Amino acid sequence: MYAERLILETDQSGNLKVLPKLPANKQFETIFLVLGDVSKHVKRTPHPDIINKVKIMGDIFDSVPSSDWILSK
Repeated sequence: MYAERLILETDQSGNLKVLPKLPANKQFETIFLVLGDVSKHVKRTPHPDIINKVKIMGDIFDSVPSSDWILSK
């Protein structure tokens, strides 16, 4: 037995937006953990021990796909 983490999204009716591809002829036990409201943005601050001690030495925007950045339009 092994665990695989899937994050599934639902529409306004509670139906899955995309059905995951699963292995054939297997049984699954599922536990659903409802994630918090992702639209609520929490202002994050660095730990007091590293404030004003970290220097960004390169282009951080290339470290993750642009679709993962939440930028105001």
